[in-house]
Amino acid sequence: MALIKLAASVTCAILLATGSLAAPAGSSLTVASSTIISSAAPSSSIALSSAVPAPSSGASSAASIATASSTSSAATATETVPYASDDPNPVAWAPGWDGQPEAERGSLGSNVLGPQNVPMDLQNPDLLAPPTTDAGTVGNAKWPFSLSHNRLQTGGWARQQNIAVLPMATEMAGVDMRLEAGAIRELHWHKTAEWGYIIKGSVQVTSVNQNGQNFVSTVGAGDLWYFPAGIPHSLQATNADPAGAEFLLVFDDGSFSEDDTFLLTDWLAHIPKDILAKNFQTDVSAFDKIPGQELYIFPAANPGPDSSAPVSPQGTIPNPFTFKLSEMEATQLPGGTVKIVDSSVFKASVAIAAAEVTVEPGAMRELHWHPTQDEWSFFLSGNARVTLFASQGSARTFNYQAGDVAYIPGSFGHYVENTGNSTLHYLEIFNTDTFQDVSLSQWLALTPPAMIKATLNLDDDTIANLNKAKPVVVASSSINDTAT
Repeated sequence: MALIKLAASVTCAILLATGSLAAPAGSSLTVASSTIISSAAPSSSIALSSAVPAPSSGASSAASIATASSTSSAATATETVPYASDDPNPVAWAPGWDGQPEAERGSLGSNVLGPQNVPMDLQNPDLLAPPTTDAGTVGNAKWPFSLSHNRLQTGGWARQQNIAVLPMATEMAGVDMRLEAGAIRELHWHKTAEWGYIIKGSVQVTSVNQNGQNFVSTVGAGDLWYFPAGIPHSLQATNADPAGAEFLLVFDDGSFSEDDTFLLTDWLAHIPKDILAKNFQTDVSAFDKIPGQELYIFPAANPGPDSSAPVSPQGTIPNPFTFKLSEMEATQLPGGTVKIVDSSVFKASVAIAAAEVTVEPGAMRELHWHPTQDEWSFFLSGNARVTLFASQGSARTFNYQAGDVAYIPGSFGHYVENTGNSTLHYLEIFNTDTFQDVSLSQWLALTPPAMIKATLNLDDDTIANLNKAKPVVVASSSINDTAT
């Protein structure tokens, strides 16, 4: 029996050596000296570890199988798993490329023989020809507003994204809305909080809270508003821009639907007029011309100055519902800029936090994750590449253009790389009162170096160069080429 076990151990060692000879370049599997402790030792005593570096030469290196004395107490540590591939996995084709997109990456895949939506494939190279680092199953994390049904009204339009079109987006939903100059998004309220960002133009917002305190303010491009759940408000485009305004709305519930808004005209159209007369202590005839159904968006004269608002005996809202993000100084970074706004600076915004980020060509929003909150992102300009790491060997890469929504579940590791030739400008939005993220570079820099060296086989210079402060956005590198 002892001889049988000894033979099995030797056979296992030979197989491991053969495997190292067959390993592909860039993922050398090196088995150093395996030790047979005794005829009673199980074959699993031949250990693999990541502590041994790859061979310095590019040539194949045969594993050395050495039989030690029976007095050896443990196997020599060797690689645990193969090294990661050296393939940089750049984007298969860059924005603006006008060739024929094919489902090919190196020797993998093949050309497309059947019908093909070429414009869609050109926009999504990492779906048609994904990097080999993608693996497993990750749900769809991209929704272009261009695919949303648009609700056209006299004076403007609105289109939305929610879980009906992007099932992964369970915590937040968005609306892209357009108002011509003077047009009104009528008086209304929601069961959710509403966060707004003006893309172009200016908007006068009005509101009254539960204490009878009122608020009127006009904000412009790059500025914000926030209304708590259930608080009535209205939006009206000014003529500061003759075209009016377009803005983004975000709601803290993925199942939100703009069609479920509580509208003033819709409510009154469904109340008996004698009840209206009794409520307002006036004659029924006063309501002869109220709308018979909701208005939603409708044209009107340009709004008056903010100062013309009625004076409330209860005073004005103590924490303003608007915030001049456009006037906030951005933090300058090697590869771009960032502005972070949450309840620490925008006191009213207790359910939504956000970051406005710019990334220069070739630069990237660093590898990071958000501890608990999902991220709802909107791309204002430029081209981006994002890989989502979902744990358990699952990762998927997406490409984004202006007008796209990205959704990244909480704790998913990710980055945002600028793959275009112009500045990438986008918003990160979270259902929380405080912005939070964890930087991979900072985490590694503040962990004992021996731990990092043993885990990742990084050299001392690389470890010493890790940033102990969050880089947030890192600059382009001459060795980084993101597109073939």
